[in-house]
Amino acid sequence: MSKQVAPLTLIDLTADTPCCPPLAEQRVPAETAAVLAPAFKALGDPVRLQLLSMIASAEDGEACVCDLTPAFDLTGPTISHHLKALREAGLVDAQRRGTWVYYRARPAILRQLAALLTVEPTPAA
Repeated sequence: MSKQVAPLTLIDLTADTPCCPPLAEQRVPAETAAVLAPAFKALGDPVRLQLLSMIASAEDGEACVCDLTPAFDLTGPTISHHLKALREAGLVDAQRRGTWVYYRARPAILRQLAALLTVEPTPAA
């Protein structure tokens, strides 16, 4: 049995509109949680969080693996493993150009995750 992650298809994660109300306002349906959980799980690793930050904040919105790898005291295959996890979670897209792979963050899914975690301040009593 394969352990590959199923593609995110239940919710339109490319939409600019939130997938669901913030979790502080309404319970997240089980189906939605099942689709979003892999993205949160991928971000639960410090290296992956740093990689996503480096990719999302890179000039021109993309980063070459050749620029990402030296930033860590990890082997190339380990960095590749973490980047694969980010791709499978739907957080980044990858494009091969010659011998290098370039990564670009997927802003729509990042907005979806941010909207889900949004908590409006409560008015002072």
